[in-house]
Amino acid sequence: MTDSNALDPEDRKIVTLARSARARNGVPEGAAVRDETGRTYVAATVELPSLRLSALRTAVAMAVASGAESLEAAAVVTASETPDEADLAAVRDLGGAGTPVLIAAPDGTVRLTVSAG
Repeated sequence: MTDSNALDPEDRKIVTLARSARARNGVPEGAAVRDETGRTYVAATVELPSLRLSALRTAVAMAVASGAESLEAAAVVTASETPDEADLAAVRDLGGAGTPVLIAAPDGTVRLTVSAG
């Protein structure tokens, strides 16, 4: 596990935003991504009868819809111990295989950092 205070300030910011989205909406996951210009996009799990999206896929979709051309980093706050492969694929599609994805526990502690590739 990684102390969130030891993270780069910009990475700490996206973990904090993801954690806030999860708590505010009372959903299983919160996520945030940072694009090539430093803009951030924050999302929570979407669960409707006709649409189900993880928080990370929703954040990537928001970035794309806002004109982002690449990603610098992504973070997801979840109770899950491992990243979802479909989430990593979405990050990889926009950011490339080397994009770091921070996987954090609900308390904000980063458990794991993986590349999207």
